Amino acid sequence: MADIPDDIFTEQDADPNTLAKLGPLARLAGVWASEGPRGADINPKADGPEHRVYSETIEAHPIDPQANGPQLLYGLRYHVHINTPEEDTTFHDQTGYWLYEPDTGLIMQTVSIPRGQVALASGFAKPEDTTLRLSAVRGKTDYGICSTSFLEQAFRTESYSIELTFNPDGSITYVTETMLAVHGQEGLFNHRDTNTLVKVGEARPNPLFEIVGQGQGQGQE
Repeated sequence: MADIPDDIFTEQDADPNTLAKLGPLARLAGVWASEGPRGADINPKADGPEHRVYSETIEAHPIDPQANGPQLLYGLRYHVHINTPEEDTTFHDQTGYWLYEPDTGLIMQTVSIPRGQVALASGFAKPEDTTLRLSAVRGKTDYGICSTSFLEQAFRTESYSIELTFNPDGSITYVTETMLAVHGQEGLFNHRDTNTLVKVGEARPNPLFEIVGQGQGQGQE
């Protein structure tokens, strides 16, 4: 929302079919997987940058419409799971939401990782856009980053950005860049990840749309 209206309580009428209102995020709905260990990760270590390859799956399923008073959001709940070829333990796990506000074109990604860190990144896009760019900055009270005290002191995240591209062949490619201030090291370290994934499954309908669909089916019998 560009401006705050006088009436901050009255909600808009929502479309129960979230998938139809996701704008540029509609193409992200579904189950995605990398074709083998194609992901590339660069992370900081004591003796210099470490380069790793990884395999990845992403699930992104529609949620019911969400209202902040007159602000109406449609979104996907997502889960990222990443492994490397050389070990069985999870390399990276991440959950969150991709959100879209049709009235303004606002795109948001919430990021939650089980090492005590969350972020809210934002950008803007039109429904026909094939590339999404979002970012979050430490210290902002909106679209910021929050970490544990250990991470703040040892691996402080100054900024996070993601560029997600919908490729002509139907695959998706992302690049994330997380700028870190690493304790004992000079300057900022660019913790960079990139991967290309293909769609291997369809998204589940959001709960409200399933209920409405069932009701319509019963009414027609």
